[in-house]
Order: sequence, then C-alpha cells, then structure tokens
Amino acid sequence: METLKIQVEVFPDGRLDTVNAAKYLGLKEKTLAMMRCDGSGPQFIKRGRIFYFKEDLDAWLNAGGKAFSTAQARLTRI
Repeated sequence: METLKIQVEVFPDGRLDTVNAAKYLGLKEKTLAMMRCDGSGPQFIKRGRIFYFKEDLDAWLNAGGKAFSTAQARLTRI
C-alpha cells in the first residue's frame, strides 16, 4: 500500500481556507460547502471568507466515532 502525501497550507494562527480544509479532510470543496449549509460539517468562521481551524477539523473527524458498517454510521449521525 502506497502512502499518499497531500500538502496543505495552514496560516500561522492555524486557519485553513476551504480549499486546504477540504484537502485535509479528504473531501471535495462542494461537499464541505453543503455540510456548512446543513450544519453537519466542522465548525468554521466567516471573516469575509470561510476559514477552518485545524483543531476544529481534527475534533470533527474524531467526534464521529468509528463504525463497522454504513448502516451503523448512518444511525450514529441521527
């Protein structure tokens, strides 16, 4: 199995723009935008543009928990 390295740019204060946040999460930018609209994505700030803090992205990734099936994952999102 080959490891894929993805380079993301993080501002000195830990912020990522939407392009880099999507790369970091392994999502498409449009998916992240849709999650912002329905409230299912990570916390963000809007200062003219949308930004995410790396620690919020990590917390969101870890908060979902782990599942053994897609059915189980669907139940934990409700």
